[in-house]
Formats: sequence, C-alpha cells, structure tokens
Amino acid sequence: MAREFQRGHKAKISDLTAGTDLYVGVQISGPGLTFDISCFGLDADERLSDDRYFIFFNQPKSPEEAVQLLGAQAGDTESFRVTLDQIPPQIQKLSFTATIDGAGQMSQIAPGYVRIVAGGEEVARYSFDGGEFSTERAVMLGDFYLKDVWRFAAVGQGFDGGLDALLKNFGGEVAEEEPAPAPAPAVPAQTQAPTFAPPPQPTAAPPAPAPAPNFGTPAPAAPSLHTAPTLAGTTPPAGIGTPPGVPPQAPPAPTSPHMFTPPGAGPQTFTPPGAPAAFPGQAQPFGGSTVIAAVPPEANVRVVLTKYAEAPVGDRWTEQNPQLVRATLTKGANILAKQGSMVAYQGDIDFAHKGSGLLGKLTGALTGQGMSLMRCSGDGEVFLADEASRVFVIRLQGEQLYTSAQGVLAFDEALDTEVRRIEGAGLPGGGLFSMLFSGTGAVAVKTRGVPVVIPVGPATYVDGNAVIAWSAGAQAVTTTALRLRRSGYSRQSSEAVNLQFRGAPGNFVVVQPFEV
Repeated sequence: MAREFQRGHKAKISDLTAGTDLYVGVQISGPGLTFDISCFGLDADERLSDDRYFIFFNQPKSPEEAVQLLGAQAGDTESFRVTLDQIPPQIQKLSFTATIDGAGQMSQIAPGYVRIVAGGEEVARYSFDGGEFSTERAVMLGDFYLKDVWRFAAVGQGFDGGLDALLKNFGGEVAEEEPAPAPAPAVPAQTQAPTFAPPPQPTAAPPAPAPAPNFGTPAPAAPSLHTAPTLAGTTPPAGIGTPPGVPPQAPPAPTSPHMFTPPGAGPQTFTPPGAPAAFPGQAQPFGGSTVIAAVPPEANVRVVLTKYAEAPVGDRWTEQNPQLVRATLTKGANILAKQGSMVAYQGDIDFAHKGSGLLGKLTGALTGQGMSLMRCSGDGEVFLADEASRVFVIRLQGEQLYTSAQGVLAFDEALDTEVRRIEGAGLPGGGLFSMLFSGTGAVAVKTRGVPVVIPVGPATYVDGNAVIAWSAGAQAVTTTALRLRRSGYSRQSSEAVNLQFRGAPGNFVVVQPFEV
C-alpha cells in the first residue's frame, strides 16, 4: 500500500522500500499549459556545482546513469529512474521540479502527484493541486536527500520565474543563445515496463478517496449540528495505494453482524467510532480477536516488526493503532493534551503546562470537569496515549460536541471550550456538568473498550458514568432510576442516576462499555 504524504512530510526511503532502484513518476497538467519537468543533483550546499547532474529534456541522464529521464509512461507526465546506490558521494540531494513553458501560472494546474515505485509497486505518493499556489510559474515538488541515509521529502514549494530562474536559484548558469546542439540520443523505447517501474496504464487522475465513515445517521447529508462528526483511523478505502493497472481489492466481508464494515462495503446504521485500520498481517480487530499473521522462522528483526510499523501519514491527526494517536504540529497550530499522555515525539516540540486560571480551577473543583493540560507546540509529531485506552478522533467543522473531561485525551487549541451544567432535580448542586467543544478542529477522545453509538429516541437513558459524548442537538437532563433501582446497575447507589436524552432524529449519544 502506498504511503500518502502531505506537504512537509518526510520519511526514510528504507522505511518505504528495501530497494534502491526506484521509479519516480510526476503527473501534472493544466488547460493550455506545457511543463518542463527536471531533476537537479545538488551538493552539500544545495548548489548545482556540477551541471552534468541537471537532468532535463536536453540532458536525459547523469554521467554514471544513476539518474535517467524516461519520458511519459504509465499515466505519468514525466518519469525518472533513480539508482540510489550509484549516486556519487558529492551529490547529496535530488530535487524534482516542474516549470511552465510559456504563459500561465501554477494556480491553474489540475490535481497531480509525485510518486515513488519500487519493484513495480507504488510505495509513496504526494498529491497536490493548483489551490496550493498562486502566480508562481515553477514548483519544487519533492526531494531525495542524504542525511545519514537517503530520505524523501514532499516539498510542494512554489517558485517565481521559470526554468531559468530556478536554475539560477540552485547556482547554475543560463547559457547564452547559440546554435542548438545536436539532440542527445533518445532513451530507447521500452516494449515492457522495467521491473522497478509500474505497469503501463492509461493517463488518469488519481482516484478520489472514499469518505471516512460517520457515526450518526447513515444517509449522506451536508454537515450540520445534528449529524455525527467524521472519524479518523478507519480502514483505508478500496483503491487507495493500489498499484496502477491492478484492480482494487474488495474489503473483507465481516465475520459477524457486529463487525466494523470498512467504507464502500455498504451502508450501516451506525459505525463504531474510532474503528482502526488493521496492521499489516492482522485481521480486522472488530468482531473477533485480533489475528497476527505467522512470521517465518528465518525472518529478521525488520520483518518481524513490520506489522507494528508507523501508520501511513494522514492528516493532522492519525490513529496509529486502537490505543495511540499521532498529532502533526506546525508553527502556530498548537494542541492541548492531557498531562503525561506523551509517549514519543519527533522534531522541535515544546511542552508547557497550560494553566486554567483561578476561575477555571474553581470550576473544575466544583464540577469535576477540570483538566490538567499541557500545550504542545512547534514543528513535528507527537504520539499520545493514556493507559492503553482506545482512542478515536472526532473532527468538527464549525460544529459543537458535548463530552466529559475524563474522556478527552487531546484537542486543537483553536477550538472553544466551555463547561455546561446538565439540569436535573434531586441531585447535589442541582445537576451534572459536561464540556462543550465548538468551532473547527479535532478532539481525540479515549474510551474503555469499543464504544457504541446510540440514536437518540423518544426515551433514551444512559448511565452518567458510561456516557462519552453526544451531539449538540440532543438535550440531556438528569433523572433518577427509580424503576430499575440498584439491581439495574453493577455498583450500588452512586449509579442510581442516569441521563435522559431527547432530540430530533439524527442526534446520537456515544457510550463506552465501562463505568468510571
């Protein structure tokens, strides 16, 4: 399965593939636009100190043929062959670029990509489109760079000027006008794609990913305050990362009626939130015990640990497994997380205590909804977990969501938070309290066990200690469980209070199979 990159993301080539004979394909197009796609071989100072490593239409290969221009094939506008173990030591970076030949600007381009193929299988892809640029006429798409080992970076940086300006930026010189030299020998046409390259395929835009499943009503509808937020970490849609020319694999059929169904396998009334994708070599974890594929006795350490590899790069929040989430941070876009929840981080990250102020401390002491938070800021990735609780991410798009503070692992600092009281008679203090999240961002919620999403009906009652979250359109009031008495609960009189939810169709409440 191809690893999806976003702008700024980096990875070791060895984490993507064990091969060193790589195919790099670039797909870029736009109405009425013509592109020059090139590769610059740069030294340790990121300068083109040897112009023989400027690979373009008039110089299709480097001296030792470690970098070769192959032409359009397999649906790509341009393609290269890169043999990493043949690149001379003075070349520390390969920068793949695209420039507009003639009039136009990068904001006009259609969705495109840079991809890496090894052994005929796509292992990495960075997608981009014109919305990321404005008046630029060139773009630096991606880099192979040497830092102890060869790595790949998705760059996506626009550049004013055309190919000449880009050449000068890398320290090269633009030749004066002179009679055109004899054309270099063309790369021989191949009747069959080499083993490192993908099989031929018709030119086509990359497949659009299927939407992530929602909890709430199953029918597709525009986002509203009464529909369930989108979840992350679900099984990838069919077709994403499938090698070109190979039909997408259908998702496995569920083995029980309660098993989580991946997107594209047909509508479900309710999808369990936070359903994680299976690790390589594992069966789907819902609906039965996790099955890990057998490892051959002769397998080395890397093979044995493959099933536990870091999940492919997603968006800002990516669920690594059912108990751990990764947040990708950028400058000025901080998150707040429960103190002590950091298990690992990469990059330049700063952790600072987040004080709630005197009023916040008093409110937390009175309501039980106080939170001990840390602010995570900087540029990098933070891995978060809490005592192996299950974690799922709820994304809000100008929406509101209620939850309890004990169930919150982390959230975007840009979200507004507020303590709200749930009215009810016959209770100490006159009611219970909850946290209201509003705005655009994500909340990482933890649960004990796999939660269930219950549609709010005319008479929906939930144990106050088991509730995790509910939609803002659902009205919650406290009530005493006189009819069930204590026999309806697992532990004594403290659980003789529950919440009654009321609301229009489409509202929901999330319940965990554990009572705090």
